[in-house]
Amino acid sequence: MPTPLTPNSFINIWSLKGRILVIAEKPKASKRIAYALSDNPIVHKYKKIQYYEIRSSFSTIIVASAAGHLYELHTELPGYPVFTYEWVPAYLVNSEKQHTKEYLELLEKLSKGCDYYINACDYDIEGSVIGYLIIKLLGNEKRAYRAKFSSLVPSELKAAFSKLLPLDYNMVEAGLCRHELDWIWGINISRALMKAVQGATGSKTVLSVGRVQTPTLKYVVEKTLERKLFIPLPQYSITLLLKKNGTVITASYVKNPVSSREEAEKVAQVVRKHGYLVVKDVSKSLLKYTPPPPFNLSDLQEEAARIYGLSPMETQNIAEQLYLDALISYPRTNSQKLPPNLNYREILARLSSIGEYSKLVSDLLSETRGVLKPVEGEKEDPAHPAIYPTGTLPKSLTKKQRAVYDLIVRRFLAAFAPPAHVAYIKATLSTPGNECVFEASGLFIESTGWFKYYPFHRPESKHLPPLNRGEVLEVVNTRLRESYTKPPPRLKKIDVLRWMEEVGIGTESTRALIIEKLFDRRYLVSAKTGISVTDLGYGVIEVVDIFFPDLASVELTRTFESMINDVMKGVRRREEVVNSAKEVIKKLVSRFDNHAPEVGLILARRMGISSNYTKCSIPSCRREAHVDGLCKYHYQALKRVHEAYSEWKTRKRVSFDEYVLTLLRLKSTGDYVKEVITHVIRKA
Repeated sequence: MPTPLTPNSFINIWSLKGRILVIAEKPKASKRIAYALSDNPIVHKYKKIQYYEIRSSFSTIIVASAAGHLYELHTELPGYPVFTYEWVPAYLVNSEKQHTKEYLELLEKLSKGCDYYINACDYDIEGSVIGYLIIKLLGNEKRAYRAKFSSLVPSELKAAFSKLLPLDYNMVEAGLCRHELDWIWGINISRALMKAVQGATGSKTVLSVGRVQTPTLKYVVEKTLERKLFIPLPQYSITLLLKKNGTVITASYVKNPVSSREEAEKVAQVVRKHGYLVVKDVSKSLLKYTPPPPFNLSDLQEEAARIYGLSPMETQNIAEQLYLDALISYPRTNSQKLPPNLNYREILARLSSIGEYSKLVSDLLSETRGVLKPVEGEKEDPAHPAIYPTGTLPKSLTKKQRAVYDLIVRRFLAAFAPPAHVAYIKATLSTPGNECVFEASGLFIESTGWFKYYPFHRPESKHLPPLNRGEVLEVVNTRLRESYTKPPPRLKKIDVLRWMEEVGIGTESTRALIIEKLFDRRYLVSAKTGISVTDLGYGVIEVVDIFFPDLASVELTRTFESMINDVMKGVRRREEVVNSAKEVIKKLVSRFDNHAPEVGLILARRMGISSNYTKCSIPSCRREAHVDGLCKYHYQALKRVHEAYSEWKTRKRVSFDEYVLTLLRLKSTGDYVKEVITHVIRKA
């Protein structure tokens, strides 16, 4: 039997006697663990899979790998609701998991006759579940330990295996709870929808909804509809070109933009009448910009999207590879804090041997005088620190890997750097009598600080010559510009991830994956400038909104996320949370059964497998007619066109014909609005 451990006690792997199986999550991790524990492990092969053996006087350590999740939840029972399920080998029930068969065969073979088992999968909820299930189903959890590490550098791995912990049952229970909730939610509602379609059409289809997936889809649908139904409104801005000693200065009207053309023309007329402005006030403010904290995963995903256009999933996968190559610490973390016992100076010394960072490291040590105290954020993660470079030298990185690695290194350096100071100059100018007030501004960086190391937030300087109160400046040009209000920007994947984080649904590890699932299910598709929703995506949310709105409720999803967190804290039992979810699902599906025929018809029409209905009169639309021959979205668009005309007349004197022709011309006009103008209004 293993030595009993209290929560704060450890055991060294070298004190264990007998045969020990160490289970890593990925093949690269297993290799790094083996070579950290021994300079010369014996390499074995099972088919194409390598595993490692380390022999000592008292023990034999076998290091082998999983390939992510080797088990999945499954039931043999048909229909819904179904709450009977078990963990089975993933390759038996999932065609995408066929590659896991050989890994499971090997682990089953190696588990026989072992005295001890060590879960050395990633130290997070998923890694805890992966290792636990292998040990429970193939080995003996009473003879098991847990290895905890945040990077795959040899020194940290050696330290982790000299301080083995008990199995992390709170994380295991939280992980099992999440999997069970997602499974019972997904299978029951998905089966209900598929049965409804089959009942309406006789066709078998594949549909999917999920506990986190559906509220996320609803958010995208709502934001997309805002754009498609958007009617831009005219607005006006007045800018002046002023001259001082040959230098041209741009000044903007303080009320820009104004909604009325009449008001804008009055301002321009006053300026032209006088031909000059008087400087009323000049102020300077010096703002201090504190360095950003080291990256957590969502911050890294945000920056990689903003700077390089990478999707959250791309960034997550790249960071995972960098971690497996021991170049960075564990990336799936929420923490913005670095470990206090990390040897910062040693990491910097290693980074300085990489050409592009050599001078930056030298400058940093000079600026800080060797006092390395990082700026940290508020967010913490009990499992892992913020992402940091380990100092291991990169060998051959792809262009995208290099870009993400560079972000992580520079952000790490910036965390130790001094603040930046930026001076903002604002001049207030007016026509005589203060009738019309304008502003001119300048910006310059007084001290570069951390911008030197992480330049991606450095503002551009803007020159403003010295101005004195009472000084008179000639107006050389008056510009009155007509523009139009903008719709909300088209969503990108990073916007969806940011929203998920803000409302508290999903986890660092799962958010990007959930977004990708919405694309895999063909609810969303990628467009040049962002995300588009398919007819099926709209249909799923229409059905949900009409018949069981709870399914897309952020509040309900967040409530269960909170319950899962309580399980991880040990203050709530997994069974209690799962039973609560079962009760919710029972109510949902019982209510659904009464509306199954309607649900089936709506979804069948959105999927294009039913054409026996009156379509919307807009040629490109497959939705059913709702009012006056229009689907409900095009009908909303038609109403908005007529309602917005009164506001247009107030802002700009135009006839209705001029108004709709302008809307057709503008890129910012929503697609549904343009379609009803083209096919309904102009044909009337």
